[in-house]
Amino acid sequence: SDAAALVAARGRLMQALPAGGGMLAVAASECDVADSIAGRTDIGIAAVNGPTSIVVSGPVDALDEIEDSWRDRGVRVRRLTVSHAFHSPLMEPMLAEFRTVLDGLTFAAPLLPVVSNVTGAIADPAELTDPDYWVRHVRQAVRFADGVTALRDDGVDTFLEIGPRGVLTALVRDTADTATAVATQRADRPEPRALLTGLAELVAAGGHVDWTPVLGGAATGPVDLPTYAFGGERYWLRPAGPSADVTRAGLGAAGHPLLAAAVRLAGEDAAVLTGRLSLAAHPWLADHVVGGAVLVPGTALVELALRAGEEFGPCRIGELTVVTPLVLPERGAVPVQVRVGPRDDTGRRAVTVHSQPDDDPDGEWTRHAEGLLTAATPAGDTGLGAWPPPHATETDLTGWYDALAGHGMTYGPAFQGLRRAWTTGDGTVYAEVTLPATGPDRTAGFGVHPALLDAALHPAALLPGDGTTGPKAPFAFTGVQVHAVDADTLRVRLTRAGTAVRLLAVDPTDRPVVTVDALVLRELSGAEP
Repeated sequence: SDAAALVAARGRLMQALPAGGGMLAVAASECDVADSIAGRTDIGIAAVNGPTSIVVSGPVDALDEIEDSWRDRGVRVRRLTVSHAFHSPLMEPMLAEFRTVLDGLTFAAPLLPVVSNVTGAIADPAELTDPDYWVRHVRQAVRFADGVTALRDDGVDTFLEIGPRGVLTALVRDTADTATAVATQRADRPEPRALLTGLAELVAAGGHVDWTPVLGGAATGPVDLPTYAFGGERYWLRPAGPSADVTRAGLGAAGHPLLAAAVRLAGEDAAVLTGRLSLAAHPWLADHVVGGAVLVPGTALVELALRAGEEFGPCRIGELTVVTPLVLPERGAVPVQVRVGPRDDTGRRAVTVHSQPDDDPDGEWTRHAEGLLTAATPAGDTGLGAWPPPHATETDLTGWYDALAGHGMTYGPAFQGLRRAWTTGDGTVYAEVTLPATGPDRTAGFGVHPALLDAALHPAALLPGDGTTGPKAPFAFTGVQVHAVDADTLRVRLTRAGTAVRLLAVDPTDRPVVTVDALVLRELSGAEP
């Protein structure tokens, strides 16, 4: 009853305050935000949610000034939907009456350790039984990021969010990207499904869940499972992949994760490389979903074209256009052919990527990409220099992939490689991307793993506008060359080249890995796969 009285009084007194306050999220560090409001008594920092996720609170007109100031500096800002300026000076008129209510309550020490959002540290029980603490709790900033850090320092590596939307789970990952963070509810799915999925994720991460209350009378004890996933013997046939021996059929091994065989055509200066793409053989492709369909990313078509061109020596893509999206079925495989034509008088070779329905060997081949290959050239750029880039403002990436999913571009873990991003006043975008775990030898055989290169293109959305507003996908590549292989982390620079995008990606030692002279992104319609 005392706890209910505290909560009710807190909410009632807050809502009774005059309207006219608001809150603003700023994608900058606490130090920089504090400097921007130094000397002001009408506005304050209301929350420190992450290293570059700060909320300020105060009168609406004061927030207008702060918002314009940060927006002019190229920093992402966002107004929060709130009724009052919580955790700000505008809360002070209620504090005395709230303290009067607290003086009539009885406080007891908690049975479990509590991390204080006021101090960002594990609280002393005596602190939580002091009414003054709960008065400060109303007025002072919520130091959520500090609380996550305190827990990590105390050995906590798993966070379970019990709440309606999973917002805190994303904030935990911003502060502790190596920790396990699991939400039990999501706004976009039924509550029972979200709860059970969250608990399953917790178990998969090594946590313990007592399933008896869920299973009830059906909980009859452990069930024997097939041993292949847990022991040393496998009972099911493995799908034929690039490792199959094709030389007995008179073909050459392609030596590439997406291609199995390569053959130079007799009497012609041309070659054909073949393979079969499937979710069973390449499960990471299932994490690239556009419009509800599993789509082979344009970066994978680039990878196929470059590998085919290497049959004739080091090469670069002069141009490559995605003609038709390559959709993968939920079951079965898609045969693919990559054809490289003879060299013309200018030294260029035509390249195409086709697929055929797996269940119809007489079916028509669909052309997915076409372009021209040229001889490789030395890397023009030597690197990006100082990192993180000086004079650049970091962008808050909270909810980045959730927002893309809302536009029909659903990226699973293998494609969620964007870690940090910065923008500069001249419109340049810098980013740091990494290749999430996609199995053993995840970079072996690739020039640049398609999921890594795809992630390097995601921050193109931060470039100055080109007149379109919807989500975009790669459409036409010009001047693509891989300079180094086996990279699993990239530092990226993106610039606008007319209506196209230019990319330079280096590894953490500042060695050039891949360059794209120009990439045209095509806006997707709502129903387009």
